[in-house]
Amino acid sequence: MKAILTISFVMIFSCIAAQAPDYASYPSYGGKDLGLKYSPAVSTFKVWSPAASKMELLLYKNGLGGDPISIHEMKMEANGVWNITINKNLNRLYYVFRATVEGKLMNEVPDPYAKIVGVNGKRAQVADLKTTNPNGWTTDKSPLFINKTDAIIYELHIRDASIHSHSGIKNKGKYLGLTEQGTKNSYGESTGLDHIKELGVTHVHLLPFYDYFSVNEAKPDSVQYNWGYDPLNYNTPEGSYSSNPKDGTVRIREFKQVVQKFHQNGLRVVMDVVYNHTMFGATSYMNQLVPGYYYRQNAKGDFSNATACGNETASERAMMRKFMLESVLYWVKEYHVDGFRFDLMGVHDIETMNLISRELHKIKPDILLYGEGWTAGSSPLP
Repeated sequence: MKAILTISFVMIFSCIAAQAPDYASYPSYGGKDLGLKYSPAVSTFKVWSPAASKMELLLYKNGLGGDPISIHEMKMEANGVWNITINKNLNRLYYVFRATVEGKLMNEVPDPYAKIVGVNGKRAQVADLKTTNPNGWTTDKSPLFINKTDAIIYELHIRDASIHSHSGIKNKGKYLGLTEQGTKNSYGESTGLDHIKELGVTHVHLLPFYDYFSVNEAKPDSVQYNWGYDPLNYNTPEGSYSSNPKDGTVRIREFKQVVQKFHQNGLRVVMDVVYNHTMFGATSYMNQLVPGYYYRQNAKGDFSNATACGNETASERAMMRKFMLESVLYWVKEYHVDGFRFDLMGVHDIETMNLISRELHKIKPDILLYGEGWTAGSSPLP
């Protein structure tokens, strides 16, 4: 009887262990070309998913609705990367990836590196980023800033800055509202950008403006509001602040105009980033491509919750660390932002944060970095 019980226990333990992936054994990828590399002649798509047995690329005409124009099976290469090259001009089309993991067909999702997305961030868009640059963008310069102890930071919500009916601003609640000058309220007082300048600040800390979930971009005229701490797509601006959320390039161009105008007026831009959690857990874009990997788990195998938002990301894992680093570098290089405020920075491991600091200071020595040095709950991370 004792032998039978021992064998049964070993079998049960083995089954449980088999169900818990060893994320440390997943191969990491060192290349800096995940996502889309576009030219009019050829588009190459790469997505990391060592857990998938099959990966498909689906192309669509529109950002929402309709059937795919075509479905392409991708090829698995080294280090868990799936790849496909299409030798035709895909400009203005939309795309998603669909993984098969342990025999299950996962949801269609843009990959974490998507830089242009359609309405509500459901699908990524193919386009040339150079077309999103406003006039004079290549010569845009950040205002001189030497001593970080001299920083005077003004925290601002993009919609709040101009939405009031008496703000005197034409593009109320939008990126472009922050670029207007000479605006006054009904008392003749300066509003918007002119008012911010009068305060004598050096940095404008913009509450989250990456693409977040809670505001329906398909209904831009309805009354909606959120601070934006519910990340969906990290590497592209939020569409509800755009004059045309249906075209993924418009939000990019208009936010670049904000940065450019602020720089011209002596103001530096700090981006509020929320890498510590995603809006969704199991159905998040990251989790649909590599289930479990991007998140920490508790002793029971469930998502840990040091963020009080239902999940917490695992910055100590190689590909999450890589994603965070490449994401902040992208915002500095493509959008010329001057600093980052890290939401719940205590959720991230110290090695990752020090790496981010070192690499950002290499390309922008006067960058301003700060964040919340705490968590919102207990974490498996010491």
